[in-house]
Parts: sequence; C-alpha cells; structure tokens
Amino acid sequence: MDVRGFLAAAEARGWVRHVSATVDRRLELARVVHALGEEPTIFDSVGGWPGKVVAGLCSRRRNFALALGVHEEDLLGAMVAALRRPIQPKRAAKAPCQEIVIEDVDLDQLPILTHFPQDGGPYVTAGIAIVYDRELGRNVAFHRLMQVGPRTFTARLVEGRGTHSAWRKAQGNLSMAVCIGAPLPAQLAAAMSPAPGVDELAIANALAPTPTVPAVGLDLDIPAESEIVLEGHLTQELGDEGPFVDLTQTRDFVRQQPFFVVERITHRRNPIYQALLPGGREHRLLMGMPRECTIYDAVSRVCPCRDIVLTPGGTRCLHAVVRITKSSPSDGRAAIEAAFRGHPSLKHVIVVDDDVDARSMGEVGWAVATRFQADRDLLLLEDQPGSSLDPSARHVPGQKTRTAKMGLDATIHWE
Repeated sequence: MDVRGFLAAAEARGWVRHVSATVDRRLELARVVHALGEEPTIFDSVGGWPGKVVAGLCSRRRNFALALGVHEEDLLGAMVAALRRPIQPKRAAKAPCQEIVIEDVDLDQLPILTHFPQDGGPYVTAGIAIVYDRELGRNVAFHRLMQVGPRTFTARLVEGRGTHSAWRKAQGNLSMAVCIGAPLPAQLAAAMSPAPGVDELAIANALAPTPTVPAVGLDLDIPAESEIVLEGHLTQELGDEGPFVDLTQTRDFVRQQPFFVVERITHRRNPIYQALLPGGREHRLLMGMPRECTIYDAVSRVCPCRDIVLTPGGTRCLHAVVRITKSSPSDGRAAIEAAFRGHPSLKHVIVVDDDVDARSMGEVGWAVATRFQADRDLLLLEDQPGSSLDPSARHVPGQKTRTAKMGLDATIHWE
C-alpha cells in the first residue's frame, strides 16, 4: 500500500490529524509532531512548499497491519514469512513517482526539516536509499541525509552495513536513489537488515505487492509508487555529518561521511513529503519491529520461539525479551546466543518460558526474580561489536563500536 492509499484508509478510521495553519520547516513542524504524539498527521501548509507534509506514518503497529492487510497480532508472522520467502517485484507499466522530472536541482525547494536547534543542518529522515552492490546485488536501507548545499547532502552510512560495503567496493562514485514517501511495505523491508544478498524490495513485495520502475537516469529499480525520488551518487569525498539526535534520544557525534550529490528529482503530482521525528516513537518502532522478525527467525532455528519483544526502555533496539518453549536444558542459553546473531546491535536479552507474557514487563521481572540465578543463568560477552547508538559503548572513529553484552536465562531450571 502506498502512502496515499494508507492515508485514505487511515482517514476512514479516524486515525489522521490535520494541521491547516502554516508551520515552519525549521523547528516548528517537529515540535508540533511531538506535541500531537506522533499520530499520523497531515500538514496542509508548510512555508515555501506547495504540497503537503505527512508525519507519523510508522508510529503504530496498527498502521503497518493496515498497510499489509493483516491483523495486528499477525504482523510478526507476516514479516517472518516475507523474510524467509522473498518475491521479486514486477516492473510497473507506469511510474507515479516520475510524473514530474526536475533536472535543475534545488534542495531548498523541498521541506527538509531542522528538528532540533543543535542539529548539524536540515535532515531527510524518512528516505530509503537504494544502491547496487556489484557482488551482492540490490540493497535498500534507511539513511539519514544532512543537507549541506543546494544539491548536496552528507549521508550517514553505518560501517559494515550494506550501503557502506557497496560504497567501499565502488572506489569511485556509487549511484544511489533515495525514495521519500515510499510505500509502507518498502519502508518496513528497508528497516529489516536481512542477510547480505537478500533483496529488501523482494521482501517488501512478499509483504504486499510493491511494483518497481527503472530510475530516470540511474541503472536502479525503485518503488514505482514513491512520492519523491532523489537520484544521484555517493562520492568518495567526505564531509561533516551531525550532530543529530538519534534513536536513544542522545546526540550522535559528528563524523566524516560521504557526500550524496543529487542529479535530479522526480515526484508525483502534488507530492507528499514524509517527515519522521528523530528519537521519537515512530523512529523506535520502525527500527525495532523489523528486528523482532530477524531475532525470531534466528531463535526458531535452535528452539521453538513463541514471541519476541524489543522493549521501549531499550529504545526498541538494545533490549529484547525472547519467549520460548523449552525442551532441553540448553535451550535458554542457545536462545540468547541466537538472539544476538539475529540482531547484532542487541545489548541485553532476557529469555522466558512460554507461560510468561513477554510484553508484560511485570511478568518478565517476576520471571527474573523467581527463575534466574546469576551464577548459573547469566551469559556475559565482553568486547563485542555493538550499536553506535549506545552512548555508553566504546567508540573509536572509523572503527566498529565495541560493547559488553548480557543474556539472562529466566526460564525454569531444567532440574
């Protein structure tokens, strides 16, 4: 389902708010999004932009369930099924995202938001980037873009991930398209981080039909029903990126990152620009929920997995609760190790029995209190690759973040 289809369906259910007053893209719009609780909101008048701005598209599980045509409780199963059985998308006969083509690029014409006063600049935060790795094929992922000129951003590429690897292999410029307001299945798939070589747009198409179309000037296929597409290339030249308030609601530091030079912009008629508040509920859910299915997939390979929850207190990224049906003495520890494989940025994991509601922190705490013994059930892993979003970890510029990881086996002792 594309953005317009979702908004129409959500509007019919009374989920959408409207702001008719003119708001400023610098600081004011972000404040309004926060004040309204990040619910789906359409801004009819944003200074200097002839179209609309929408925020809060990805702020609730029910939004994704609506977009995929499934019940909310079936979301995890739908994501796992798509991850395991991707389906290559079909090329569309027409491309709504290319109804207007702009060769004379001026990024100031887009309503790119400045979210916080200390930000390094205006940021695109809801764009999914598409590149082609010469060894692994297409890669699709979210990347924040800090505007530094009328045609140029600095793009945050997480070291070792798909886009970064493709960029390093390119040695010269790397073609990249960034879709703003992509169909919701494409956004969900872009956040999943599947195994290298797995095509995220094929995952999106397995979630719900997501046709593609060739970009106007790049040898890349893109979601045909996107609202706005930035076509350009990543250079090997680096510039400052940041500061930026990230997932943990702490300020990420300034890094040297590659420039993304925009060669053309294509968009639908009356385009809708998608905004996403950094560090907010939408950001955390979009980052966390897709990781639940990769953890589920990994744990299911070692023991029966019943549920996965990335907790709000762990910013939907760093802390997980895994619910299993235990059938051997080693299942608890095996589930811990598998969870870390399924989500390499995970820092802490608690494994509970299937009589515990993994979504109730009260029940999880009870399981830790009554079933866990630290000298027997604690797994401590030192000096592990960790998340760059964790301010307490060890950060060395140009190197992977290092951290300690902890797993708690809060299942009933086998004996």
